[in-house]
Amino acid sequence: MKRICASFLILAIAVGLAVAAVPAGPSWRMKADYVEACSCHLFCPCYFNKHAEHPMCEVNMAVTVRDGHSGETNLAGAKYWLTGDLGDEWGTAKKGSWVVVSFDPSTSKAQRDALAPIILKIYGLEWGELKVQEAPIEIRQSGDIVEAKLADGQRAYMKLRREPGVDGKGVVLKNVKYFEAVQNDGFQMYKSIEHRADVAGHDFSYSDRNAFLITIVSQETSSR
Repeated sequence: MKRICASFLILAIAVGLAVAAVPAGPSWRMKADYVEACSCHLFCPCYFNKHAEHPMCEVNMAVTVRDGHSGETNLAGAKYWLTGDLGDEWGTAKKGSWVVVSFDPSTSKAQRDALAPIILKIYGLEWGELKVQEAPIEIRQSGDIVEAKLADGQRAYMKLRREPGVDGKGVVLKNVKYFEAVQNDGFQMYKSIEHRADVAGHDFSYSDRNAFLITIVSQETSSR
């Protein structure tokens, strides 16, 4: 009997060590396509410095989740839009001025609840003002032109033209980190033809400024 008990104990320890040796999987993982424009000139200095070109960085980001999950929630197909101002302390004090998160009506409540902390994690900022709303999101690409509309363009709008580059096939900036994303496929350079917003008491309008398309991967691994 003692030998049997000892054998079970050794087996339990071995199983425990084997489980501990297996790396934990991601508690959430998201691959998402971004259409983004801001108030700085091409290319956005925020990716190389701790301050924007001006004491503010007013942005629109139209996001479509290509695939991903958070726990048991499937995030594929979810759409959201970020409008905000990173302010002048995002790189020094990790503080953003304001942001409005807009979810497309097709994005389910479960997806919204799962995406809320993920969105905050990607940028890692404490926001002075954070609001959430619902509004339809449209994104269309035709040749070198990309259009993105929030509430049919009434609340926010981006019309972007791809930078042709020397060979006319576009310019892609690689090996540059996108905030807290673990991976990206490079910044496809665009310029804004029109980039504006009028949401939650904030409004701005720009043209001929920084814009890009990018696909990012973001994830968080659960601890044991």
